[in-house]
Amino acid sequence: MALNTAALRAGWCRGNWGTLLLPINPDDSIDFDRLSDEIEALIDAAVDGIYSNGTAGEFHTQTEEEFDRISELLAAKCTRSGMLFQLGASHPVPAMMHDRIIRSKHLNPAAYQVILPDWVRVSIDEAKDFLTGIADVAHPVPLVLYNPPHAKHVLEPEAHLVLSKEIPALVSIKVLDGDADWYSRMRTVGENIAVFVPGHHLATGVHRGVASGAYSNVACINPWAAQHWWELIQTDIDAALEVERLIQAFFARYISPFAAQEYSNPALDKLLAAVGNWADIGTRLRWPYRWIGAENVAQIRKGAQKMLPEWFFQYS
Repeated sequence: MALNTAALRAGWCRGNWGTLLLPINPDDSIDFDRLSDEIEALIDAAVDGIYSNGTAGEFHTQTEEEFDRISELLAAKCTRSGMLFQLGASHPVPAMMHDRIIRSKHLNPAAYQVILPDWVRVSIDEAKDFLTGIADVAHPVPLVLYNPPHAKHVLEPEAHLVLSKEIPALVSIKVLDGDADWYSRMRTVGENIAVFVPGHHLATGVHRGVASGAYSNVACINPWAAQHWWELIQTDIDAALEVERLIQAFFARYISPFAAQEYSNPALDKLLAAVGNWADIGTRLRWPYRWIGAENVAQIRKGAQKMLPEWFFQYS
């Protein structure tokens, strides 16, 4: 049976969650054998949960048949192993999100991740109407709102507070964090729902009393190490903040230059996974998006081994 809102509010929706990255064949098809192995690796890493079809999971390039197959594969493996999982039902078309939830409810995810309607910017009232309608069809499975920087309407903390109070099914949000003022304004939101910040800002988010976890890009590098870091955050925040400083320095030197060349976040996340080399995912994205060539991986891996703590590559 699906976890209910109260269960997630009580503490299930927290920690280090790993994302599925699609292994793409040269003919642009999804390699489901490699995807199956990737799920097994994430389960073996004992992350706090796994989610499908986020931005890094390339939900925006999937057919409905592929969405169903990915969801069924993740649900089967996680249900068998007792791993928490969330299904990304996001789609640029609101009606398609509605249909994806109807088709997959029998899989009993812990939550559904959705985006706000994407082509025309929604008002806060329209956002409430949308989430209310999605919550009705998803019931009793709760919702997670993914509101990234490239959303048509990037919500301010005050809007998140309104939604957290008026949409009972909303248990978590995934957002890009901000400065000290942003964290101050988000503190009340974090008292109502689980606020998930970017993986490489996780220690700061917890230290500021707002973040409950991350749908984590750091887990793309090494899910075992990311889980160990989450545990370190609970026991030694100063040491965890130092790890964060080193991770961000690595990102600034080796990952940000690709972002400056307008490579997408999925391209960057697949590059991180190739550097970590914990699963056979590859760096290829689906058409029409550009990916970062595999010829870059070896040099960046050497840089990661030099700049990041030794334990980051020790856990596997």
